[in-house]
Parts: sequence; structure tokens; C-alpha cells
Amino acid sequence: MLTDSNPTPQAARPVSDRVKCLLVDDLEENLLALAALLRREDVEILQARSGSEALELLLANDVALAFLDVQMPEMDGFELAELMRGMERTRHVPIIFVTAGARDQHRQFKGYDAGAVDFLYKPLDPHVLRNKSEVFFQLYRQKRLLAHQLDELSETLRLNEMFTAVLGHDLRNPLSAILTGAELLQRRTEDEAVRKAAGRMLASGKRMGRMIEDVLDLARARLAGGIPLKREETDFGQMLHRIVQEHQAAFPERRIEVHQKGNGVGNWDADRLAQVASNLIGNALQHGDVKEPIQILLDGTHDDAIRFSVENVGVIPPDVQQSLFDPFRGGQRQRGRKEGLGLGLYIVQQIVQAHQGDVQVESGTSRYTVFSVELPRRGQDVVKL
Repeated sequence: MLTDSNPTPQAARPVSDRVKCLLVDDLEENLLALAALLRREDVEILQARSGSEALELLLANDVALAFLDVQMPEMDGFELAELMRGMERTRHVPIIFVTAGARDQHRQFKGYDAGAVDFLYKPLDPHVLRNKSEVFFQLYRQKRLLAHQLDELSETLRLNEMFTAVLGHDLRNPLSAILTGAELLQRRTEDEAVRKAAGRMLASGKRMGRMIEDVLDLARARLAGGIPLKREETDFGQMLHRIVQEHQAAFPERRIEVHQKGNGVGNWDADRLAQVASNLIGNALQHGDVKEPIQILLDGTHDDAIRFSVENVGVIPPDVQQSLFDPFRGGQRQRGRKEGLGLGLYIVQQIVQAHQGDVQVESGTSRYTVFSVELPRRGQDVVKL
């Protein structure tokens, strides 16, 4: 029999902090005695006289802890525990078996195999019972609190990303007006100082435009389930040479060497792949050795896919490599910080993955850093769920 039916007084807790404890026993007096030991203002006691009645309660309530009597007619405690472990809703409910039978090691092993966290024999020690119960009650409260905090953080992140997307979209209109005004000012003035100032405005505005597009791509990747593609027959080689010419014009002092073999045609989004090539070449120009050429290889000798790589002299530190494709990882590297937001490689990865391709980096095994991209020539768009 249970003893000490007067529970220690507890400070009142908010109703939202209450937890539920399930007691299952076919004898009414056992339920009353066990409930008297566990009842507090912050604990709601649920009682069941059979396994089927317990299952009904479990379907309607989230339970922090369940005490199951081993010996019950029709459905014993072991069978009830197995049913609980088989249901998603009750799979993780801690179970403590209670029995008045003789100590039996085989029965204990059976109880633990059924998913029990403990096995208690009557008469129960009230102090031990309360302490064991409190451990699981606190764990349940912490789990519930963490789940609530996670929901709040997820919603905050979603709202922040939505705000970023809206802000990035709305910034394009005033920026376009600024760029148009700078172009007119540069063309129509004879004052050399004004022309230089307008040129700086144009360069800064275009860099800002690229940043805004990166932010919008980040929002598309995270909110819209992936960067959308517009596939068409595309000659990667022709597109690559155009991108190289643009970078060569911007960096006339640098040497960029392109090597192509095989067929570079496939069904891709040309604008997005131009973005991939431009970001990888720009990354090599910013972080590579300025005295050494950048080597670009386009391998179209395979029927199913093409391989594209950008190689420069320079080594990426191992600690940076671990987060190289993470958004805003550019903050970890001071060189080139003024050139962007650190989203370039993340966007490259998202575009390549949307094409069902793969992008890898190799750095540290030699004095070179090589970014390699493999793209299937045909494929369906990848949509994240």
C-alpha cells in the first residue's frame, strides 16, 4: 500500500505551465493513493482503469509521464506500453511501470524492452516517487518551452526574410532613377569633375544593384522553395566567353585563360548560369594572386553533363572552407568585403542545385583553389518542399 498521502505544498504555477500525468491501474484504491502523492497545482492527474481507457486519454491529451500497472486484466501494462510506442503521438512519453508482484529480473528486462524508463515495486517510497516524477515534469516543460521558442524564432526569421525581399524589390525603382540621372549627367556635362563624380555614382549604383539582386535571390531561395529557372537551349561556351570579356574589361591588368573542349550546349537557364560563371570568376579575381592567371576549363566531352572549373593561385583557410557556401560567410574574409554581401557562393550553389548539378571546392592540397561545377545537360527543375 502507498503511504504519506499528503503531498508537500508547492508554489502555484501558471495554468500554461501545468503538465499532465497519466495513471493506469485497474484498482480504484491504487489510483486514488498514487494520485494523492502526485497531485499539485502544476500537475493535472489523468486516471484510467484499463488499457483501452488509457489509450482514449492519450489520444486527447499530451502527457508528460505515464505510470502503468503491470498486472491488469484484458490488456496488461507491457501490452499498453507496446501500443504507446507504436503510435507517433505517444512514442516519446516516458513510462514508469508499477507492480505489487515479487521482484523478477526477467520482468524488469521485459519492462525496459517495452520502453520503460523505470520499474517500481510497491510499497512505493513517496519521496523517491515525487523526485522521479519531477525530473520528467521538468524535462517536459523544457521541451515545450524550446518548441515554443523555436516556433517564435522561425516566424521571426520568416518575417525578416519577407521584409528583406519586399525591401529589396522596392529599392530597385529609386536606384534605377538614380542610375538614369547619373548617366544623363555624365553624357551632357563638359565639366570633367562632374563627369568623374557621375561615373563614381554609376559604378556605386551598379554595385548596389548587384547587392539588391543577391538579397532577392536569397529570399527566393529561402522563401519560394528555390531559385526559379527558365530553361532554354543554351551554349555555355558562348555565354562563358562573353562573361570573361566583361571581367577582362573591368580588370585589364589580370590574365584570364579559357580552355574549352567538346560541346557546351544544354538545356539551362542562360541568365542564371551567367550569374554562376560571373560570381566564380569574380571570386577568383578578388581573392586570387594578382600576379598569376586565372584558368577556366569547360569540358563538354561527356554526353550527359558538362564540367566547368575556375582555378586561381591562393589557398582558402580550412576554417573558412567549412562555411564557404553559407549566406553572408563573406564577413569571415576581410579581402573583398566592400564588393558584396557574402552571398555570391551561396547563390552559385543554389542555382547549380536547381539545375540538379553539383559545385565543389578544392583548396589546400596545392597552391591552387579550384571551384568545380557539374551540370546535367537535361533535367527537371528542383523544387524544395
